[in-house]
Order: sequence, then structure tokens, then C-alpha cells
Amino acid sequence: MIEKDTVRLLRECDAGVKMGVSSIDDVLEYTSDRELKKLLSDCKDEHEKLNRELQELLEKYKDEGKEPNPIAKGMSWMKTNMKLTLNESDSTIADLITDGCNMGVKSLNKYLNEYKAADEVSKDICKRLINLEEKLAVDIRKFL
Repeated sequence: MIEKDTVRLLRECDAGVKMGVSSIDDVLEYTSDRELKKLLSDCKDEHEKLNRELQELLEKYKDEGKEPNPIAKGMSWMKTNMKLTLNESDSTIADLITDGCNMGVKSLNKYLNEYKAADEVSKDICKRLINLEEKLAVDIRKFL
């Protein structure tokens, strides 16, 4: 049971990290404020570091990980492009990223509770990813 929950939690973290990086990539080029751009870039770098750790662990369990849900990814992309078309501003970007962070935190906490038997290393990665998302949402509030 431990290994099964561990792999499932790692997969969800893998999908979450990929979704986070993709979302930041979708808005980064539209960001005009240097500080906001740096916050987003730094967070993306941290996501990519976590992703490397995740890939090593998934490889250890001989698992290929998980891609973000294509429907969720498509809906996110559409929402981002529609909102930025109507109002290409740092405020819009902060709003979109905050929504994404909140959804990520909610989902990851759900999986952390669901896969209780996961090993501590996997739980730690999940908690670090949750903290990254929470911190970014707080850091960009001043741009809302």
C-alpha cells in the first residue's frame, strides 16, 4: 500500500508541477512589471527543481509520471488568453496566477489526504509544492 500511494502522490505532484510551469509560461511574456516577472520566474525555477526531484523518484519506482489533465490545461489556456485579450495587465496576470495557485493548493492537499500511506519523502515534496504555490499567491497579491 505504501508504494502504491507513494507513486500516486508523486504522479499528482508531477502533473501539478507541469501545470504550474505551463501556467507561468503562458503569462510570463505579457508581464511588464520587473518585480512580478522575477517572482514568476523564480517560482518557475523552483517548480523545475522540484520536477527534477520528482522525476528521479518516479524513475526509482519505474513510473513515467503524469501529464496535467488535457481538459484542465486547455481550459486554463483559454481562460488566460481570453482574459489577457480583454485586459493585458499585470493585475490580470496576478489574478490568473492566484486562481491557479489556489486550485493547485486545493488539489494537492486533497491528494495528500487521500494518499495517506505515501512515504515521507513524497509527502515532503508535495508539501513543498503546496508551500511554493501558497507563497506565490501571497507574494503577487500587491499586483491584484
